[in-house]
Order: sequence, then C-alpha cells, then structure tokens
Amino acid sequence: MLQIIYKRLLLSALLAFVLSISIFAQSGNLPYVDQKFIHFGFSLGANTMDFGLTQSNDSIVVGNNKKVYSVGVTTLKPGFSVGIISDMRLNRYLNLRFTPTLHFSERQITYKTTGFRDSISITSIPVCIPLFLKYSAERKDNYRPYVIWGGGVALDLGRNATTDMLLLKPLNFYTEFGVGCDIYFSFFKLAPELKFAVGFNNLVTPIEQRVSGTITSENEFYTRALSKLTSRMLTLTFNFE
Repeated sequence: MLQIIYKRLLLSALLAFVLSISIFAQSGNLPYVDQKFIHFGFSLGANTMDFGLTQSNDSIVVGNNKKVYSVGVTTLKPGFSVGIISDMRLNRYLNLRFTPTLHFSERQITYKTTGFRDSISITSIPVCIPLFLKYSAERKDNYRPYVIWGGGVALDLGRNATTDMLLLKPLNFYTEFGVGCDIYFSFFKLAPELKFAVGFNNLVTPIEQRVSGTITSENEFYTRALSKLTSRMLTLTFNFE
C-alpha cells in the first residue's frame, strides 16, 4: 500500500510541475535546439529504492536457540539523485543518451516471524552508468513527449563489508524504462522524467563470502533468511539541457 501511495505522489508531483511551468513557456522557444548532433546537460531528482525479496525458508537459530522462519518486508524511503547528460542525435526522432547518475537512498527490511520482529536499514549509494535510446514524438509548440529505454551497470559505494548486517554485492546490471516531456524555454530545455529500473543480479552476499571475523549470529540470520534479493528503483528527475 505504501508503495502505491508513494508512486501516486510522484506522478501527482510530476503533473503539477508540468502544469505550473507551462504558464511561463512562450511559443517558439529554441526552434533549432533538437538539430544539434551532440549536446550536454545535468539532472536533479528524487528516488525511492525497493527490493524484490525471496525468502529461503531455512530454519534459523535466533536468541535462545529458537528456530523461526523469516519473512522480509521492505519499507520505502525517499532519496536524492544527481547526474550528467550526454545526448547524441541519431535522427529526427531517436537520440542516444549516456547519463551517469549518483543516487543516495536507504532501504529498510523488516523481519517478522512468530515471537520475533526486527528491522535493519541498508544505505545504498549506487553510481549508475546507463545507455538509453530516447524516442520523441513530434514537437507541439514548446512541448515534446518521449519514451526512454535502456540499461547499464550500477556500482554501490554505500556498502560496508565489515559492519553491514546484510551485505549487498557491489555490482548490479539492470534495465530501465520511462516517460518524459521536453519543455522549451528561452535559454534551456527542461524535461521532467519518470523512470523505473529493475535489477537482474541476486544481491545477497553469501555468509561464507563475508570478511573473516565479521560474522555474527545476527548478520548470519539476516543473510540466511533470504535466498534472493533484487533491486528496484523509481526515479523522478528534472533534466536541464
């Protein structure tokens, strides 16, 4: 339910922003900007990261040798994103985009079983290096909607191999798709953009691969309770080009 509410809030914010700035856009701004072979820009935005969880159903010892079965539930928390944009025009409708982006976010997993409940927070600072294809519709006055799809690799700078209760693998491959709308002003182009990313890799680092001497009964439980953990991310960005 919380995920649905957060997604609706992001969509409402995007619509409200587009409607509000449309008042200030004048007809015929930057008539030749889309004919540039290469141009650059930057992006600022908000994100929320989530997990796709698969529990292991293993019997785990917790506390006074009590065996329980774990169920993990993620809690969404807002984060911040900043990136740079390199755009190459392929033809009238297609552009190739390289948009390395740094995301700051936090995810929380709650383990709930009979007689046991605990939560852990996981800080994630992934550097995402994607390549996108952008397909744009015909421009209408100062507006040009588009769809975007691509993928890439993410390197998480927020992991701590010695202290994290649940250690995530640093490397992840993902695909990402979304929609946006270019809005043309007198001196720049602004594009609100909503994207959803899905990771392919199982991010759980097996307990046997952790640094020797850092394994405790707590992080062993948090790790063995999950057999698979994949990443998901919803991002609302504002591109300035």
